[in-house]
Amino acid sequence: MKLVIIESPSKRESLKKYLGSDYEIFATKGHVRDLPPKSFAIDIKNNFEPRYEILADKKELISELKRKAEKADYVYIATDPDREGEAISWHVAHILDYPADRKCRIQFNEISKKAVTKALEEPRAIDLNLVDAQQARRVMDRLVGYKLSPILCKKIAPKLSAGRVQSVALKLVVDREKEIEAFIPEEYWTVTANMEKSGQGFKANLTTKNKKKFVPKNKEEVDNALADIKQGEFKISELKKSNTKTHALPPFITSTMQQDALNKLGMSVKRTSSSAQQLYEGVEVKGEGKMALITYIRTDSVRVSTDAQEACRNYIRKLYGDKFVPEKPNNYHTKASAQDAHEAIRPISMEIKPEDIKETVSPDNYKLYKLIYERFLASQMADAEYSNVSITFDVNGYGFKASGRTMNFPGYTKVYKEFVDEDKKDNSMAGKLPVMEEGEVVPCKEILPEQKFTKPPVRYTEASLVKAMEEKGIGRPATYAATISVLTSRTYCEKEGKYFVPTKLGRNVIDYLDQFFSSVINVKFTAHMEQRLDDIAEDKDEWKKVIESFWDGFSTLLGKADASSVTMKTPPQETDIVCEKCGGKMLIREGRYGKFLGCSNFPKCKNVQPYEDEENKKPQKLAGKCPECGADMVERFSKRGKKYYSCTHYPDCKFMSWDITTGQKCPKCSSPIIIKGKVIKCSSHECDYKVENQINED
Repeated sequence: MKLVIIESPSKRESLKKYLGSDYEIFATKGHVRDLPPKSFAIDIKNNFEPRYEILADKKELISELKRKAEKADYVYIATDPDREGEAISWHVAHILDYPADRKCRIQFNEISKKAVTKALEEPRAIDLNLVDAQQARRVMDRLVGYKLSPILCKKIAPKLSAGRVQSVALKLVVDREKEIEAFIPEEYWTVTANMEKSGQGFKANLTTKNKKKFVPKNKEEVDNALADIKQGEFKISELKKSNTKTHALPPFITSTMQQDALNKLGMSVKRTSSSAQQLYEGVEVKGEGKMALITYIRTDSVRVSTDAQEACRNYIRKLYGDKFVPEKPNNYHTKASAQDAHEAIRPISMEIKPEDIKETVSPDNYKLYKLIYERFLASQMADAEYSNVSITFDVNGYGFKASGRTMNFPGYTKVYKEFVDEDKKDNSMAGKLPVMEEGEVVPCKEILPEQKFTKPPVRYTEASLVKAMEEKGIGRPATYAATISVLTSRTYCEKEGKYFVPTKLGRNVIDYLDQFFSSVINVKFTAHMEQRLDDIAEDKDEWKKVIESFWDGFSTLLGKADASSVTMKTPPQETDIVCEKCGGKMLIREGRYGKFLGCSNFPKCKNVQPYEDEENKKPQKLAGKCPECGADMVERFSKRGKKYYSCTHYPDCKFMSWDITTGQKCPKCSSPIIIKGKVIKCSSHECDYKVENQINED
């Protein structure tokens, strides 16, 4: 018997399809050994040596693993194909007392017969460079979290936390809000001419004056221009015709998948990550049982295997004909800062079409698979082709421009269209323009001036924040979802519609960090450290030296901040309310969850009461769906400050939960499904239904 060790039990059934009866599959259910959760566990004086422990809830599992490994003829460790997966393999090998050169590690980018068979034929030793890169990330984040968070608690408010990547993401949100507040709108005018030729109407926009770009800044400039324009005629001074092509977008990487899923499907980053994990590990397919549908979902590479590329081209040829297949396969450039460890996100087989799974999977899984499938299909299709016409009218020295575009060949747009934000749409482009010639005078029906004002930058959405993080090199594919969720779960931001708005607490945190830690908590430094982690993975640097150089500067900043008298704590305000326990005055205090009443005789008297004013009565953020009526759930706090979730249809629906609910009910016992840390599970303690939602936290 051969033993294959994986992380998630959800993969077991998918893998069984490709492994014979000689193989047994054992799931670690994530990490088995890690830094202890409630102690620092980094020996700074001993060259930053980490102290790992077997996790308390995994001791029984480890005993079982050792028994099975001892009986096995051979053991393969097949954890996820990324740095964290490599580190988990290393911990497993350590527990099993395997030597460093033992060829026990296998990995596959997709759960398919070909990939799994090939992996079993090519076992290798654990890559210690990848392990060291993950250790460096873990230790660095522990240093920031355990050393900086207490200072924030001391100087701002209790129960605060800081993170190397999380705080920089928050800084992006806060800085954008400050830009919006500082923005001064500037007046400008547009002038549109409604034209008509041969019974067909079209628009031309004022663009130049004496062949130089011209945008009227006020009504006086517009009136002067209109006085000259109305005395002239719209004569075509230039007519350009051209044929253009647009190339298909590359297949998805983690960040672009998350962005498109939010923009097109309305799925949050967290929902997308959860759904993608299930599609990767395996879902029920009618007539096939449980099978994996997509390749590994944490990637920053647009590379695609030759086999997958050819299979896709053959499918396009079969479905749409030869004209939709480009002469050479479409290859895409992966950016220099990418790890490029995996392929892009794509379907494992083009033969499993989205409609084939619609009946057996969740709506989220169907919609996301369809999006991934169509994006990959389009990525290997021919260019879309257009005929363009650009016409410039000269009117007493003022230039008006009309543009038209017609599609000659749809190419990849037959399958997939790029999302364009409403604010960025070009409304000046018409469809087909009437036939006109250079030198011709065309009638103008009316001229419409319109006053406008420049707009401030737009607040971040989940999609645009992920895009900004990816473009700026902050974090990596595995960290986006966890980083985004932290901003709202720790009340540093709120959501207004789909937009992030920093809370007062979030702004205070960033103002403090800007004052004392600006050289570390910034975009440039964070991106630089990500590159150093990449260097460790590529054996270009030594992880403890990287940590040492980071700590030398960071520890100095910690000392200065801690010694400073600067504080952002709100002093307590006395009220006329009398403490019913000791007779003292109750004070308005600020806590992590807002204002509350606390006795002035604290710590002798620890009486607290909820405090309500107009500000504190505003609704809390939405979180999850009600499994009873399908309405949104809202985050609230009990009198003791404990977080819970209740239905927004209260009192008609009185459902509440201590955990975020997905809106679905357990397929085994019909209890509400909840999100508990990294796991989506049944809320009933007597039911074992769960789906591991492996979001690597930063």
